[in-house]
Amino acid sequence: MSQAIGNTALAYARVWHHVDASERVLGKLAERIAIVLMGKHKPIYDPAADCGDYVVVTNARNIKVTGKKSQQLVYRHHTMFPGGLKEIQYKDMMRRKPDEIIRQAVSGMLPKNKLRERRLERLRIFADDDMGVFQQNILKRWEDGTLPARTN
Repeated sequence: MSQAIGNTALAYARVWHHVDASERVLGKLAERIAIVLMGKHKPIYDPAADCGDYVVVTNARNIKVTGKKSQQLVYRHHTMFPGGLKEIQYKDMMRRKPDEIIRQAVSGMLPKNKLRERRLERLRIFADDDMGVFQQNILKRWEDGTLPARTN
C-alpha cells in the first residue's frame, strides 16, 4: 500500500509573506506575524507540526508603540558574567537594532516549546525598504496589516 497517512509535503508548502511595518502598532503586528509563523491561518494547522510560512518585515525602523511605552519600555539581557545584567531603553534599541524589537515581540507571542526557534528562523526583518534577494520569494503582501482570508 502506498497511501499517504496524514498531510503530505504539498500540504505543508510554505509561502513567503511581506509586511510593511511602517506606522503599525508593535503588539498587533507581532501577533499577526506569530499566527503566520505558527501556521494557524491554514486549515491544516496542527500544534505539534511546524506548518507555518515565511514572513519578511520591512521598515522596522518606522514601527509605533502606544501610550508611554516609548519612554518606559526597557529591554534586558544578561551576559552570564557576575553583574552582567544589561538594560537598553526602547529609543536606544530603535536606533541600534530596530529589527530586534520586532523579533523579541514575536518571540514572546510564540509558544514556549521546541518549535519556537525553528519558527523564528523563518522571520526576516529589515530596518529599511531594501529586502535584498528575498524580493523574488514574496507571494503574498499584507497591505492593511490583516491576514489573508482563511481557506477551508
